[in-house]
Amino acid sequence: MTANSELDIAKHLDEHDSIRAVSYAPGVLRLLDQRELPFTETYIECRNAQQVSVAIRDLVVRGAPAIGIAAAWGVVLQAGLLDTAGETISAASLENAINGLNAARPTAVNLAWALRRMRAVLAADPADPLAALSAEAQKIQDEDLAANKHMGALGAARLGSGVGVLTHCNTGSLATAGYGTALGVIRAGYSSGQIARVYAGETRPWLQGARLTMWELVRDKIPAKLIADSAASHLMKSRAVQWVIVGADRIVANGDTANKIGTYQLAIAARRHGVKFMVVAPSSTVDMAIDDGSEIEIEMRDAAELLSVAGRRTVVEGADAWNPVFDVTPAELIDVIVTERGVVERPSVDAMRRLF
Repeated sequence: MTANSELDIAKHLDEHDSIRAVSYAPGVLRLLDQRELPFTETYIECRNAQQVSVAIRDLVVRGAPAIGIAAAWGVVLQAGLLDTAGETISAASLENAINGLNAARPTAVNLAWALRRMRAVLAADPADPLAALSAEAQKIQDEDLAANKHMGALGAARLGSGVGVLTHCNTGSLATAGYGTALGVIRAGYSSGQIARVYAGETRPWLQGARLTMWELVRDKIPAKLIADSAASHLMKSRAVQWVIVGADRIVANGDTANKIGTYQLAIAARRHGVKFMVVAPSSTVDMAIDDGSEIEIEMRDAAELLSVAGRRTVVEGADAWNPVFDVTPAELIDVIVTERGVVERPSVDAMRRLF
């Protein structure tokens, strides 16, 4: 579609943007507890970096951009405590807090990226370090929201008209500063009338698609149908969807993409059935220091998450489980990567270098 189409889509970008999962006020970071959704909207209040680290690790807050934003505010909280105690705010005095936040989850690159930005503020030795850190964290959050809306318009402009889309995990306002990445494209595409059908995979074992994505879509009055993860190939075969649209936790120099476990098999099925595959993520998710996906650290989580649902065991005692929570989709299975900097079609080393 043309640039004019992107402008037309941009006119509708505020129609479905009502959720904010991360909000800061002096001395407290409020996080919408995503473990309790969709039935209870509970907020966790964090007052130091350690509490933010625990919230990230325990999936109170999740989604690569939202994790980075929360971590940035975690640095601000710790700096505020130092300021109240009359202690010096510096890279040295915040080192333990920053390292703890950085270790909370290993796969999403946005976490380390946001903390590097906060370190750079400290390295500049500002006259008022607390104010400078607060301004940088707010900038990280504001930039993400603006990027999401821009990506929504860019991605939607490439869908065609009257299409069906399938998404995986949760990539909406809950996972970002607002609006979302892949779900932002879906919001934009639905608002402009290009998307006719939306399907969401349930996303075991934490059911982010069922609990979170469907909650966002229903809240924003976007009609959608939930499918079992194992129904995706059959759905594609039925020709009900023309696009799979997903987010990313890390995109590396050749275009290989780490995302929620199950993404790789969706890409394989999409290629088999002639369905296009789109990855949507901000440039902060791109890690050009890693050559290919084999170098991405894949987070392994407790087997108990797979052996139970909502804390209730569903598998016989004595059984064990293997629980990687991300996988890597090779670039050759991706048709387009959408970022706020622009679009990479048929990702490759050369195509990625031209943009990044």
